[in-house]
Amino acid sequence: MTDQKIAEKVFHLMYDNDPFSKWLGIELVAVERGYCHLKMTVRKEMLNGFDIMHGGISYSLADSAFAFASNSYGKKAVSTSVIMQYPKATKEGEVITAIAKTISLSPKTAILDVEVKNQKGELVGLFRGTAYRTDKNWIEESE
Repeated sequence: MTDQKIAEKVFHLMYDNDPFSKWLGIELVAVERGYCHLKMTVRKEMLNGFDIMHGGISYSLADSAFAFASNSYGKKAVSTSVIMQYPKATKEGEVITAIAKTISLSPKTAILDVEVKNQKGELVGLFRGTAYRTDKNWIEESE
């Protein structure tokens, strides 16, 4: 199986069993080895008391992109630490995207950066995460 087919299959295995990402309305734009691009629209129920998107929503979108990208190599990976920054507020109706890219990869860890941007291309979130890469495969060798 090619690297691209592995990344796509792992995405669907994860997303199909991820009710929270579905509730967010996350849509896949692109996935490949070490990379994931997602998008979603900010809805009214995602706003906080300041009438802007709750930080947890941006974090969740970034975290989903991080998870899909860190697992796209075919090994099951889980986060061990993350940091999130919010340089610009986001309003209801805005379409935001998250692009996760691997910046460091070893047999046991991966570090990924995720940029969250609005439809104008403005940075609204910056996420860096570290994943622990297990020895467990998403796909059996025989598939």
